[in-house]
Amino acid sequence: MDFYESQARMQGFTFVAGVDEAGRGPLAGPVAAAAVIFPENYRNREIRDSKKLSASKREELFDIIIVDALSVGLAFVEPSVIDRINILKASLLAMKKAVLNLDFPPDFLLVDGLNTIDVPFPQKPIVKGDDLSISVAAASIIAKVSRDHLMNRYHVQYSQYNFVRNKGYATTEHREAISKYGTCKIHRKSFKIKFGT
Repeated sequence: MDFYESQARMQGFTFVAGVDEAGRGPLAGPVAAAAVIFPENYRNREIRDSKKLSASKREELFDIIIVDALSVGLAFVEPSVIDRINILKASLLAMKKAVLNLDFPPDFLLVDGLNTIDVPFPQKPIVKGDDLSISVAAASIIAKVSRDHLMNRYHVQYSQYNFVRNKGYATTEHREAISKYGTCKIHRKSFKIKFGT
């Protein structure tokens, strides 16, 4: 899981940041992104793609990553911006903000997906990077857990949608709640909602 990090360091880079996002697909809530810089030769066999971990394991690893990382950057882009610029651009914007929120500038980025980020650092996009890079996987965990925590707080404000359970994703229960109550402030108005079976 540290092949790409090692490769970058062999090229002379020191502070290699993995970058990933969470929450591109939901009907409600922001898209989140994180950037994580680990010390050289950092190992943790449990850190992998957040989607392949249980919620409790993600929470456990979140705390470990926060302690072990040299720096963690986090950012959110709100639904109103997603509606204005589209979800892909919003995801890239969130990743850019996460990188800029690191405690110090990285000198190389490993970015999950096909696209680079609009920042002045050398970078390598990696398809399925959260499966292949420990720092990208760690960023996916930080982004996912942070977004889940935020959606839990939104649940208190908008309990009729049960965000604590669905995190804004298009579950049957969530779509039925939208059909009954309409949308709220944190719904993405540009996303098409399919009702019924």
